[in-house]
Amino acid sequence: MRNAPYYPDLNSVDADLDLIAEIRRLRDEKRALILAHFYQEPVVQDLADFVGDSLQLAQEAQKAKADVILFCGVHFMAETAKILNPDSTVVLPDLNAGCSLADRCHAEIFREWLNDYPDHVVITYINCSAAVKAISDIICTSSNAVRVVNSVPSDKRIVFAPDRHLGRWIAGQTGREMALYPGFCIVHEQFTTRRIAALKAKYPEAKLIVHPECDASVTAMADFTGSTAGMLKFVTGNQAKAFLIGTETGILHQMRKLRPDAELIPIPVDSGCSYSLCPYMKLNTLEKIYLALRDLKPEIVMDEALRQKALKPLKRMLSLN
Repeated sequence: MRNAPYYPDLNSVDADLDLIAEIRRLRDEKRALILAHFYQEPVVQDLADFVGDSLQLAQEAQKAKADVILFCGVHFMAETAKILNPDSTVVLPDLNAGCSLADRCHAEIFREWLNDYPDHVVITYINCSAAVKAISDIICTSSNAVRVVNSVPSDKRIVFAPDRHLGRWIAGQTGREMALYPGFCIVHEQFTTRRIAALKAKYPEAKLIVHPECDASVTAMADFTGSTAGMLKFVTGNQAKAFLIGTETGILHQMRKLRPDAELIPIPVDSGCSYSLCPYMKLNTLEKIYLALRDLKPEIVMDEALRQKALKPLKRMLSLN
């Protein structure tokens, strides 16, 4: 569940302020740690103390010793940091930075859906609310999902939520039959074989790399399917000179740093947009980051009983890594 609405007063930010310098000053003054996901704007990634995918960010949050954690990502990521760091002040620059997967899997609806699957091990993608984590057996990310599923004894039946595409891909990788919750990511759902085929005809030597949140028809065409961290590793280790990128375009910033010699071609989505942009990830601006550090708002506040319940499946995941 989201905290009470908070709307930053952007008019209170001096137009002449050097925001980057001020953010760095406040970070040091308040002993803050700035975490950012690969899908953030390049300027935000460059400001962060650590940039990573969901698994890497959860691991960084787990070992954080900061008084303040400023999370440049989306709501479930900041919640995860709070679950792992109850004594730290965790702030998210914009509380409206949600996630289409998390928002389509409300705890009450999920609990009712689970009634049809008694005696199943509930594996939940980290892209979900603390309330959904609290009724799960173990959490996974796209980086470790195969490992998590393989950790479940073969005689146990599995429910996977909330991303049906990721669940289907994991089932193919592990050979495990799973009941799949019908959720999807609004960005990855829009990659289509028609668009990709046109790009492959234009760039025949390019390697196609996609995220497992994409449809099965898309992953079937790919040279590599994996998490954002996995995609970065593939681009770094592959000698190809061109790559077709099937995920949110924020990842291109780190790819360009690692492979300045390569041509990186983002796959357009079928909504008519030129690029695949997550509207939630892009809500975290420099002005909002500055205000969040200055005022330590909006803060992620969580009921302790809920936090304890959500912590158990998270710790199970992290113990596998």
